[in-house]
Amino acid sequence: MPKNPKPKGGSGFSRRWRWGVATGLLVAVVTVLASGFMIDTTNTDVFCQTCHGMKPFRAAWQQSIHGGENPQGFAAQCVDCHLPHGNFLEYLTTKAITGTSDVIHNFTFNPSEFDWAENAEKNRLKFTYDSACRHCHIKLEPRGVKPGALLAHRAYLYGQTDKKCASCHPHVGHKDMIEMANKFFEKDL
Repeated sequence: MPKNPKPKGGSGFSRRWRWGVATGLLVAVVTVLASGFMIDTTNTDVFCQTCHGMKPFRAAWQQSIHGGENPQGFAAQCVDCHLPHGNFLEYLTTKAITGTSDVIHNFTFNPSEFDWAENAEKNRLKFTYDSACRHCHIKLEPRGVKPGALLAHRAYLYGQTDKKCASCHPHVGHKDMIEMANKFFEKDL
């Protein structure tokens, strides 16, 4: 007969370690699934317009080429243009910072007293990312575009200009955005 028989189920340390690993795996799986759900849920225009201040921008987007008013009927979501598409960590970090900032602004300023036109002009390049544009417009040669479009983009493609996509295409994502915002917030045009 062995001198020191092992107790059933292993040592207390071994049992705790297995429970710790099992619990850790369960927490990790739940976290990953919940994170994926939250990322998907917060990636829609419906979610973005839940803040009162975003309603006119959603309406302007719906009437634009990127909102589905195009021959293909394709509609980009807010995050397709307003978040960077360089890498996933940059995407999530920017999403968290932007979302938090939007919530804070929603509670700390009066949208009817805000100068939407000045803000759009001043911050357009900050709100729209070239990596987002290039994510969909990788070839810059979509069907229906005139052959001269490549010539117009040559300096950009060769890195010979500091201009960004939104420098030359300022209103492509939101048709009549400023007018809609001013009307929504009852501002004089």
